[in-house]
Amino acid sequence: MNANDVIQLLGLEPLPEEGGFYREVYRAKGLIPQNVLKEHAGDRNFSTAIYYLITPTEFSALHKLPQDEVFHFYLGDPVQMIQIDPDGRLKTIHLGPDIENGHMLQAVVRGHTWQGTKLYAGGQWALMGTTVAPGFDFRDFIVDSRNNLIEQYPQHKDDIIAYTR
Repeated sequence: MNANDVIQLLGLEPLPEEGGFYREVYRAKGLIPQNVLKEHAGDRNFSTAIYYLITPTEFSALHKLPQDEVFHFYLGDPVQMIQIDPDGRLKTIHLGPDIENGHMLQAVVRGHTWQGTKLYAGGQWALMGTTVAPGFDFRDFIVDSRNNLIEQYPQHKDDIIAYTR
């Protein structure tokens, strides 16, 4: 099986701005009213879940959300995720099937944390999923320019270059 097979079988589509391929598979029917969600412009579903696939050329560029996001590794090659928290601390997480050697099957990204995900060198594809609560809405999705991120976090310049377009 290759990336194109998985994209076809799961009906994945390109994910704007971030990169990679996705398909929403769940959106809770219940709504959280905007007056409860101080950081969101409008009501949000309780939660959402997607499939998400990356390839060597289609990686997850640095972005952030106001709410937490849980990544789940499903199939394929291992990936490296970086997270830059609001205080500028960088954390590297390895998602993949080899849990005996430190791979994680799930990773939590706290709200307001810059995150990006790429395949290990030589990898062909990885299928993951994410769960977001309150539910994802493109109005919450934030991408910044490479230059602005480097200006904000100069100590992470090389990682920012690697995880931006």
